[in-house]
Parts: sequence; C-alpha cells; structure tokens
Amino acid sequence: MTIVKNIAVIGAGVMGRGIAYTADLSGFQVHLQDITSEALDRAETYIREELAKSVQRGYVKEGNDKKALENLTFTTSIEEAAKNADLVIEAVLERMDVKIDVFKKLDQICPEHTVLATNTSTMSPTEIGAATSRPEKTIAMHFFNPVHKMKLIEIIRGLDTSDETYEIVRNVGEQMRKETVEVNEFPGFVTSRMNCLIGNEAMNMLMEGVASAEDIDKAIKLGLNHPMGPLELADLVGLDTRLRNMEYLHQTLGEKYRPSPILLKYVKAGRLGKKSGKGFYNYE
Repeated sequence: MTIVKNIAVIGAGVMGRGIAYTADLSGFQVHLQDITSEALDRAETYIREELAKSVQRGYVKEGNDKKALENLTFTTSIEEAAKNADLVIEAVLERMDVKIDVFKKLDQICPEHTVLATNTSTMSPTEIGAATSRPEKTIAMHFFNPVHKMKLIEIIRGLDTSDETYEIVRNVGEQMRKETVEVNEFPGFVTSRMNCLIGNEAMNMLMEGVASAEDIDKAIKLGLNHPMGPLELADLVGLDTRLRNMEYLHQTLGEKYRPSPILLKYVKAGRLGKKSGKGFYNYE
C-alpha cells in the first residue's frame, strides 16, 4: 500500500488553503496550486497568520512553524504541484466540467501510484473517475470549513474505488487527526443532504418573515444545540457555492431541494456571504 508523504492540493480558495494548512501541520510535504498568483498570495497570507496564532496559543511549538513553511510550496503550475504527488486533493469550483478537466490533466501528470481525491460536497467520484485511466484510484474526501478545526472527513467511494485507495485516504485522515466516515456514493452524501435541507428551510423562513436571520440562527443553536446557525453557515460556505450545491441536488434528488428564491436573489445581487462582505449578515 502506498505510503503518502507528498500531497498536492489543487485550488487555493477557502477549502484548498485550509486542506493545505492542515496537511502541512500534519507533517506532509505539501504543494498548493492555483491558476492565479493572487489566490496563492491570499492563501500564503492566511496560512502564515494561522500559524502565528497557533504558536501564540501553544498549539504549535515555536520553531515548528518555520519547519511547516519549509514543507509548503506555492505554485501556479499543476505539473509542478502534482508530478511527484502520492495523493492529490482537488478543491476547485463545485462544477463537474471543471473537476473533470482537472482530473484529466492530473491523470496525465501523476505517477501511476498516485491517488486522486476530490473535495466535493455533492458530486460523483464515479463520474470523475470515469474520465481518468485510474477510476480504482479515484475517491472523494469531503472536508469541512474551517478545515483545521473541523473534526470530520467524509470518505466517499466511487463505483470502482479499490479497498486499498480507501485505506490510503483513511490513513491520511487519521494522520490529520480527523474522524472519518465511509459513505457509499449518492448525491449529497450524508452531511450535504441534511445541511442543504436545513439551510434552505431557514432561508424560506427568513423570506416568509417567520423570524429575523439572527433569531432563526439563535433558535437552531440554542434549541437544537447546533454550534452554528444555518444562515451563518451558508454565509461562511459562500452563497454561490451553496446555490451550486442546491441546484445539483435539485437536479439529482428532486423537488425538495429546489433552491430558496432568496438564495437566488442574493447570489444575483453579489451578496455571497462572508467572502464578499455581505450575505445574510453584514461583514463589512
């Protein structure tokens, strides 16, 4: 079985930089790739700031932060990032055509032993794997935001995913100090199916005037013991990302996943949540 030492993360957005940071702290050699240097600059700033906070709070020993930075490489070249990878974790836009394009490139670049994982919250590792010559080495690893704090990774097998591939990524999850759950592929897996339903109903209640965003979130947090309200969480995930998830689930699972009209309206207005400064809450 492949021993993973070198991880490439493709996509330096919120999830990609979080996965890279977590993998780096866990002792892996990490290459973080994005098509734009601006995204890489933002990711490097984020990682340096998080490392400084971790040292200050005693989570990372002083001196280990420098070692962590030495083990982390930023590049705009997918070839440079993936050519020696034991595991690639893709964290690009949640669109099937974009993911398949990335996986076709990775299939050509990576060594034969490399496992290809997608960090998708809804989409099919079977369909993605079928676009490569290694469907048995293709799998989904669904991380949660913020990656370094959230304890779970959903591991989703594709139709042809081998037991060895599953064990490789499960071991990587353990090295990252995460709990893992094994999920058989079905649209939305476990968490996204539940989360999208709860969030969409919260949006409908806000639209109907049932309660304010603050009081809906407060009710869910205090009444149902959720650590975060569904509208807060949607803002954190990004309303454009949530809309893409809802549209995919609506297409694959039916009418109960039809996106709330208020979600469509906010995305059209550019109110995308925390990353744009305004969503259901104002972050400016």
